[in-house]
Amino acid sequence: MSPTMPVGVRDPALAARLGLPRAEEGEAELLLVRQGDRLVLAGDSQRYGHPLTVDFVAGRAAHRRRFGGGRGQLVARACGLARGVTPSVVDATAGLGRDAFVLASLGAEVLLVERVAAIFALLEDGLVRARFDPEIREIAGRMELVHGDAARDLAALVAAADIAPQVVHLDPMFPHRDKSALVKKEMRLFRTLAGGDPDAPRLLEAALDLATHRVVVKRPRKAPPIQGPPPRHVIQDRTSRYDLYVHRRLDA
Repeated sequence: MSPTMPVGVRDPALAARLGLPRAEEGEAELLLVRQGDRLVLAGDSQRYGHPLTVDFVAGRAAHRRRFGGGRGQLVARACGLARGVTPSVVDATAGLGRDAFVLASLGAEVLLVERVAAIFALLEDGLVRARFDPEIREIAGRMELVHGDAARDLAALVAAADIAPQVVHLDPMFPHRDKSALVKKEMRLFRTLAGGDPDAPRLLEAALDLATHRVVVKRPRKAPPIQGPPPRHVIQDRTSRYDLYVHRRLDA
């Protein structure tokens, strides 16, 4: 087994289920392993920082749920959660589930699609723990997770989940401008696993075909839009923006 494989899994059953190679310490650049009550993705701390995990119960997710600004948050405004509207949402690039959790905490039913097997496993583990927490189990119950490539199979994945999404949320990979060393290391880990997003135009096309009301695309504030049709509207804050591709108005 090559020591340069990007990611390996210590648990043989989990490795088989995810289709990832079995590995021990030193045999993979990143190792998916259980630490205490949670699954983590760990690598060299100098390069990747602290082990990566998904925690919807405490930490950043809990702080954002309590103090993030509710429906005034940029992602909530972009997805149309205003004036009593609570649309059904597909988060086609789920990542660590942070935006999906915000939308679910505001009442939206959210289907999360994640193509990277190791990140899917972290999300799955985080959702299992969240569903046992009395404070947020109702929120976690509004989040459904599937493993698949949204750029290639979005329509089939959504059909299998039996939902009709009013909004599709996209957050394709882009060069991160945040000067925080922690964020840079986290993004480095994501790039090791997923590379860039050269298929972002195809993903946007699939999302536009699927969403009944709008597609929202998260971008750095000064980055160009994804190649394709121009957005109808743009909303932004100091560091990020959302490009909105609107089919029709969301009504309560």
